[in-house]
Amino acid sequence: MTSSGTTSRAASASPPGGGRPAWELLLPAAAAPARRRGRALQEALREAVRTGRLTAGTRLPSSRELAADLGVSRGLVTEAYEQLTAEGYLRSDRGSGTWVGEAARAATDRAVRDAAPRPPDVQVDFRPGTPDLALFPRAAWAAAQRSVLSALPHRALGYPDPRGLPELRTALAGMLARRRGVVADPERLVVCSGVAQASTLLGFVLRARGLRTVGIEDPGSPEHGRLFASTGMDTLWLPVDEEGLLPGPLGASGVRAVVTTPSHQFPTGIAYSAGRRAALLDWARAVDGYVLEDDYDGDFRYDRAPVGALQGLDPERVVYTGSVSKSLAPGLRLGWMLVPRELLAEVVERKRTMDLGNPVLDQALLAEFVTRGAYDRQLRRCQRAYRERRDALVTALEEAFPGTSVSGIAAGLHIIARVEPRYGPTARFVARAAAAGVALRPLEEFGTARPTDGAVRLVLGYAHLTPSEITRGVRLVAAAGGGGGAAAGQRPNGG
Repeated sequence: MTSSGTTSRAASASPPGGGRPAWELLLPAAAAPARRRGRALQEALREAVRTGRLTAGTRLPSSRELAADLGVSRGLVTEAYEQLTAEGYLRSDRGSGTWVGEAARAATDRAVRDAAPRPPDVQVDFRPGTPDLALFPRAAWAAAQRSVLSALPHRALGYPDPRGLPELRTALAGMLARRRGVVADPERLVVCSGVAQASTLLGFVLRARGLRTVGIEDPGSPEHGRLFASTGMDTLWLPVDEEGLLPGPLGASGVRAVVTTPSHQFPTGIAYSAGRRAALLDWARAVDGYVLEDDYDGDFRYDRAPVGALQGLDPERVVYTGSVSKSLAPGLRLGWMLVPRELLAEVVERKRTMDLGNPVLDQALLAEFVTRGAYDRQLRRCQRAYRERRDALVTALEEAFPGTSVSGIAAGLHIIARVEPRYGPTARFVARAAAAGVALRPLEEFGTARPTDGAVRLVLGYAHLTPSEITRGVRLVAAAGGGGGAAAGQRPNGG
């Protein structure tokens, strides 16, 4: 217990406006084990200054007084004062004591922002690109995690092969050969943080080789253009028709690299015809170029057998990419790319310098998940759910907007809906839906082409919505725009 005289002298250490004396903040540090008591005292003083418990200009007790009050040696207090003075938290004037310095400012109490993209605050969001995250297999994933943690050797926790764990590359190669028909050499498979990182890796490598422009499908995913732009490459829209990329514009473009989605073109939903596949590969060989194949949802086909990957026809010209973003969850950030032999060393070196490889535990977990058959079971589960949701969307559109045609429904997680011109124009249709609490995305946002027939063309994602949510969303749009119950010849938009 301190004397009344000591208490009076040390009271100058109280924060302005009253409050508990400063040394009471330090009592837990004084009770720390002897060998770390000095460090604990320094940490407690720093935290008191940072948080504003000790404000700038506050005078601290002398080292002798504080040591007596805390029941520690004077040397510990002296050392703490000297260390924090050197760091700028305190200042010491010879003969006048030790004070909290002006350089330190208390941290403000504010929430840490989450800048991750989030859907708008709407009742029903039909924008494409997201699977149903509620289908993530938590129990099976947790079981695989326990198995991996108990069996993973200590050496595996070191820096990994930049290409990925051999166990995962072997498991993925077998699965991709079986399910997607690719030529899958584990030595040429690189594990990466989704297709996004695969695209940027390829962009850096191609730019280093002198390429300056990459072609992207029109319509297509604007994200492809943004990813390659981040590597310093320009992008060029190349038109797509009902069979795939048009050979004429591709050949005249001058590009030597192109990004494609041949198994289920995004967003139109068509599968490249055999002729267009052959023409695309002929072009790549003729210009000594490369095709990046984004097989973003190749496992989800509902009415017929999946179309095999383009890479199987020419693994030296096609860079094949895929991920678990649609089958498991995008937040896992796990994907892969199969790289032509000529580019492999450069891609691997770029991956090494970018991040030294993906997290080992996550890779081992996915390897276990694939090897034990849990991944195949997850795909079957998702296929059943998504087929039901696709059918619910088609039915709801037929009932609410008579005359609507749909395409791209044989596979994937979205459809293209062509709503008759009498419900348009597109901008007004989308605005009415938004006012009703429904988020839509028109087809023209995915390319340069604009409809000439006045019809409203929408890219409608359904995988993340339950059948009841889908039906409700379509009915909300119809109620806002006069769908379904409109009299023949009457314009639902009132104009």
